[in-house]
Amino acid sequence: MQTAPLIYFSSRSENCHRFVQKLNMQATRLNENEPLHATQPFVLLCPTYGGGGAKGAVPKTVIQFLNIPENRQLIRGVIASGNTNFGAAYGLAGDVIAQKCQIPFLYRFELLGTPEDVKRVKNGLSAFWSTINEHCAMR
Repeated sequence: MQTAPLIYFSSRSENCHRFVQKLNMQATRLNENEPLHATQPFVLLCPTYGGGGAKGAVPKTVIQFLNIPENRQLIRGVIASGNTNFGAAYGLAGDVIAQKCQIPFLYRFELLGTPEDVKRVKNGLSAFWSTINEHCAMR
């Protein structure tokens, strides 16, 4: 299976799934029961779990996906959803993943995002991939 440059995980709430649908771009969804092996560089989008601490903030399915060395080698950025009710832990999964994988934390949005979030992420991903592609072409 060829993966898309956007890989995402969505919990039972389906908030991330609905957000990705609004982006109207090719994306590959992580499945809890089936390991995924990325085939090209990608940005990861995932929810934040828990109520405030770094422990448990990243969903187990995402951890399992990132524990595959080839997947870690291909990740280029992360986007996280969260809930502002968690204060400083809002979107914490993105901070954790960015730090552990040494990649940029590109954006955070609340729950299923606003129309402005969708616009910013869509435009931001387009600009991000253009910059990455230009950088690779210069080598």
